[in-house]
Amino acid sequence: MLTDAAIRNAKPGPKTLKLFDGGGLYLEVAPAGGKWWRLKYRHTGKEKRISLGVYPTVSLKDARERRDNARKLLAQGVDPSKARQEQKAEATAETLTFEKVAREWYQRFQPKWSPSHSLDIIQRLEKNIFPQLGSHPIREITASELLAAIRLIEGRGAVESARRVLQMCGQVFRYAIATGQANRDIAADLRGALPPAREKHHASITDPRGVAQLLRAIDGYEGSLVACCALRLAPLVFVRPGELRHAEWAEIDFEKAEWRIPAEKMKMREQHIVPLSRQAVARSEEHTSELQSRSDL
Repeated sequence: MLTDAAIRNAKPGPKTLKLFDGGGLYLEVAPAGGKWWRLKYRHTGKEKRISLGVYPTVSLKDARERRDNARKLLAQGVDPSKARQEQKAEATAETLTFEKVAREWYQRFQPKWSPSHSLDIIQRLEKNIFPQLGSHPIREITASELLAAIRLIEGRGAVESARRVLQMCGQVFRYAIATGQANRDIAADLRGALPPAREKHHASITDPRGVAQLLRAIDGYEGSLVACCALRLAPLVFVRPGELRHAEWAEIDFEKAEWRIPAEKMKMREQHIVPLSRQAVARSEEHTSELQSRSDL
């Protein structure tokens, strides 16, 4: 049997030293001087070992208590090593809350989104989901609990917002599955739980004669020069108004007839190349000359 004095006085040697106590418990003294408590035991006919801590943080008395607890598990047919792994898994699951995983997912993909899209996502989660489910372990959230949180959004009359938030939650769950932090996507169980989105009809011109009338109206526009230039280029490049409004001359290559919109200006954070027709190039050069002449004045 070991004593506290024997443990304190144990000196490291060129090889690992083992000092046995009893019942499979022994102290392992490494050549570097570290002292670890180990327990050797047999389960289902196989010899196994587990660590019981480091001396002096774990005293001789503590090590013996841990050995005795492990022996009780063995008497019940339970592998102490497996029991420890299950305890660690349960402890980890409790810390893997929905909010923690959702923020991890957000930080992982946020660089690929535009600032406005990124802000919209985190604000929707912070307002609608984190107060309800944020502190819940993600593996324990049920479909009914998620639906209850989504129903609160729907109850405000924000049906489309409810659909978007549910979609975001699905992305979080799928990320959690891919990273081993969840087992299934419960958002998928809620398909059809929300009413279908109302079809919206946006004003559009489908008659060719109406298109011709619009183009003539653009050519006859007598507002500001900048607005005039934008209106005349819009039908030739087919980009969003915001992208056209924030265009810079440095982005346009007249020789290659290309307009390269930088990734930071795009919603999905990827560079977008707009081929320029000869009409678009001619318009751009015309407006450039006109803007320069105006600035000289």
